[in-house]
Amino acid sequence: MPLLITPTDLSDLLATDARVRLLDVRWRLDRPDGHPQYLEGHLPGAVYVDLDHELARHGEPHEGRHPLPTRDALQDAARRWGLDEGDVVVIYDDFQSFAAARAWWLLSTSGVADVRVLDGGLRGWVAAGLPVETGDVRPPRGSVVLTGLEGPVASIDDAAAWPARGVLLDVRAPERYRGETEPLDPRAGHIPGAVNLPTTSHVAAGRFLHPDALAASFAAAGAVPGVPVAAYCGSGITAAHTALAGALAGVEVTVFPGSWSAWSNSPGRDVATGPLPDGDAAPR
Repeated sequence: MPLLITPTDLSDLLATDARVRLLDVRWRLDRPDGHPQYLEGHLPGAVYVDLDHELARHGEPHEGRHPLPTRDALQDAARRWGLDEGDVVVIYDDFQSFAAARAWWLLSTSGVADVRVLDGGLRGWVAAGLPVETGDVRPPRGSVVLTGLEGPVASIDDAAAWPARGVLLDVRAPERYRGETEPLDPRAGHIPGAVNLPTTSHVAAGRFLHPDALAASFAAAGAVPGVPVAAYCGSGITAAHTALAGALAGVEVTVFPGSWSAWSNSPGRDVATGPLPDGDAAPR
């Protein structure tokens, strides 16, 4: 199944397939509640998805800022979105597909067969001259059955041991990786052995790079087919974006959902600083 869809192709698909379901995941660190912006304009028929409450759950600090939802909670949310078996699910946001990728990763690893991300997001749709509508969309309740996460997921212990068996990617901004700043979590730095590959490098003007360029970016960090690759970010959102970029490049990426927010809140975990994977490690 294709992983991305362009605005023009989505417009054509909507005109010919009644089983396309659109999900709008507006979420950013500086604006976590995107519902007001959704109400002001969204793709026709798109249902708003609340990332903080439907694609995550409230947890303890050591679980990170965005612990995974339970299967039952995610299934209940997906049914609220109107999803049924056999639907083509297209997800978008308004900021480089970071939030959309979280929904893509959760649904595609929970048994939904055809999940795609709108490449370019809302901005690409509008730039193509395609229509938007205002107000809330409340579809009939769906009946989709989810399996629970079947895809590759790493625990905190897996993340600690990963550099010895493969490549662990820290996909945050370089200054956070180096430990020069940490605006959100209690400690600054990175997991010892992790290699920095910011997921922002995988997009340009809101769209994913060509698969060959993505593969070259991963290869430069040592992440090539056949090598076990895992990724973490601040709280498990942009790590899913790296998993999507990896899938486009032919590299399977395991996600550590707790990410740095879980690591930095867990006693006994070493922290490395500086530009090198092992850096200067300091105990928690």
